[in-house]
Amino acid sequence: MADTNLRFHGAAPFRVAAIHGGPGAAGEMAPVARRLSRNWGVLEPLQTARSIEGQVEELRGVLSRHAQVPAVLIGYSWGAWLSLLLAARYPELAGKLILVSSGPFAESGAAELRTRRLDRLDDAEKVEYEAAIAGLSDPAAPDSDRLLEKLGRLAAKADAYAPIVETEPGEVRVDGEIYRAVWREALQVRRSGALLREARLVRCPVVAIHGDSDSSPAAGVAESLSIAQSGDRHEVSQKPRNSSQSPLCGESPLCRLVVLAQCGHTPWLERYAKEEFYRILLSEIG
Repeated sequence: MADTNLRFHGAAPFRVAAIHGGPGAAGEMAPVARRLSRNWGVLEPLQTARSIEGQVEELRGVLSRHAQVPAVLIGYSWGAWLSLLLAARYPELAGKLILVSSGPFAESGAAELRTRRLDRLDDAEKVEYEAAIAGLSDPAAPDSDRLLEKLGRLAAKADAYAPIVETEPGEVRVDGEIYRAVWREALQVRRSGALLREARLVRCPVVAIHGDSDSSPAAGVAESLSIAQSGDRHEVSQKPRNSSQSPLCGESPLCRLVVLAQCGHTPWLERYAKEEFYRILLSEIG
């Protein structure tokens, strides 16, 4: 099958969807989709809309037309938020959420990411990183694709533990204008508390997978999941482990956090965590 904004991996029925991050980094989950297609049919949507609402509806359309629903959604980074929003609004489409390297849903958990990331870059890289952020925040700044590529390169360096390369040349479609429009809106949704309110509407099982060396701290994600499931703020402690039998987030049996040791932001591109990551995915998809 062929579709401009959708890749099919394996054969029908397509009961798994791999949702990329960015926003504006379409195609980065291709290695995951290929690996899982040995066992199941996998959809790899390539998001093109320039608003959160547009991306949610775009994903809804793909799942409604092509997936065996309720499907397992594997959302990576921004794709974790997008998958969560889809599940909150269209619960009949989502049977399970696997949130990989999600950012925290609450603003209180977001402050540490920037500090961690900058601490891992040298002085010249810090200047480049801040310039890319500033450029992508300015609608009038030119060369948004180049800026997003630079931001992605620097973030990947800061976020990785022991990186390997698996993505094929030309496989990722970088679109700076999608990033500009959607991420600006996403930040506001988090600041306002709307993202956390949406998370509270999710009723399907949720498994979050997070690297212990990710610039986005696992504790912030654990806290977000706890608040979303229970409605109460309380401290959550998660120790790195290579096991899918992690402690629950809060008291809900529908919500678990798995922390991978020696792992950064992209588990399938991490030398020491890659195979454990896939083992967990295979187990969770079932």
